[in-house]
Amino acid sequence: MERTKVADILQKGLSGTEINVKGWVRTRRDYKNIVFIAINDGSVIHNIQVVAETSNFDEALIKLLTTGSCVSVEGMLVESQGKGQALEIQASKIVVYGTADGEKYPLQRKGHSLEFLREIAHLRPRTNTFGAIFRMRHEMAYAIHRFFHEKGFYWLHTPIITGSDAEGAGAMFRVTTLDPLNPPKKEDGSINYAEDFFGKETNLTVSGQLEGELGALALSQVYTFGPTFRAENSNTTRHLAEFWMIEPEVAFFELKENMDLAEEFLKYLVSTALQNCRADLEFLNKMYDNDLIARLESVLASPFERLTYTDAVEILKSCGHPFEYPVDWGTDLQSEHERYLVEKHFGKPVILTDYPKHIKAFYMKQNEDGKTVRAMDVLFPGIGEVIGGSQREEDYDKLYQRIQEMGIHEKDLWWYLETRKYGTAPHSGFGLGFERLMLFVTGMGNIRDVIPFPRFPQNAEF
Repeated sequence: MERTKVADILQKGLSGTEINVKGWVRTRRDYKNIVFIAINDGSVIHNIQVVAETSNFDEALIKLLTTGSCVSVEGMLVESQGKGQALEIQASKIVVYGTADGEKYPLQRKGHSLEFLREIAHLRPRTNTFGAIFRMRHEMAYAIHRFFHEKGFYWLHTPIITGSDAEGAGAMFRVTTLDPLNPPKKEDGSINYAEDFFGKETNLTVSGQLEGELGALALSQVYTFGPTFRAENSNTTRHLAEFWMIEPEVAFFELKENMDLAEEFLKYLVSTALQNCRADLEFLNKMYDNDLIARLESVLASPFERLTYTDAVEILKSCGHPFEYPVDWGTDLQSEHERYLVEKHFGKPVILTDYPKHIKAFYMKQNEDGKTVRAMDVLFPGIGEVIGGSQREEDYDKLYQRIQEMGIHEKDLWWYLETRKYGTAPHSGFGLGFERLMLFVTGMGNIRDVIPFPRFPQNAEF
């Protein structure tokens, strides 16, 4: 008999039909000569109850129906006589695919901490929490591609291995085939990367932006969506060493159009979560964040507030709030500053623009005041910065001068500079950290809990 997913059973209401369901036993209850087992197959957060009369099955088989075991059940789908579910399966045939020792199975009991579940990342997808998060992660990824496809963007596959540092931060993972114990050396004692696989020093990318700009200056509007890497020794709830980034780049866009795109994009994703992930959201809202659904709905309720960095600093300086980090013009805003603006002052998402150029990346277009650049950050409640972007500097001389000022090696970016020599154009873009988005739409408090296998300092087990 062909398998029917639990999601389809509950959605289509197939009562009165013979059915086959396959999945993992979540719970088992024994009552007189009946065994009640709840089966989940990952297609939906809800379980389907199976009722098995012990007299119809071999005793040895019944003993194998423990929490964590994997089974196939055939039987009649009927309206449930008990509370807690509308439908149940009256089992006529049960096959156990895989057993689970009730004494050793780590998920035998409920109430495990998220910290403990990170230690068993190979099993945590079987919990309600992570089943919900990973289903939502899929839905959000699909929505991202759908949004850009419908707007005529092209998905550009940018390199994971790169010889440039888009952010200029230097915290990158090196890629090499050289012998770590005895690498070839130059006369001055430094490592001779000319003998490496690529003939130069290479690293895992921190961003696909620079390559994305090349695509935008030919195809007009592109986006990247792929893994990025930062070798920062940051053990925080907001940092990962491996994470995913979405980075649209658009030719003939200036800062206003860039902000419009970012706001439309975020509202589309939040709306998709509310429409397509309702059951999972209701579970997370109940178990982890009672304000989650209301907060998501509030994002859609009104236009985002837009103001300059300078105006934001004045608000923060005069508000009287005791910030841990002092704020003044020229300082990089901390999460506490960003969240105050969003959660206390405006009560809705905020887009800040025109930051001091010395705290922003070299590629951002300089304003006429000589002090600020056409940067933009989108700030969300509970998160702070969720998107960072800018209009890009299309003027060759200004870009070259900025590279020199920041001490960046021109030889690593010659190709980027050349795009400003041949058919340069105004263009803009931004980056959305996928895991930051997932933190917001799931209400989780730690970024390590919204990616299947988190990579952070001293952890690459799975």
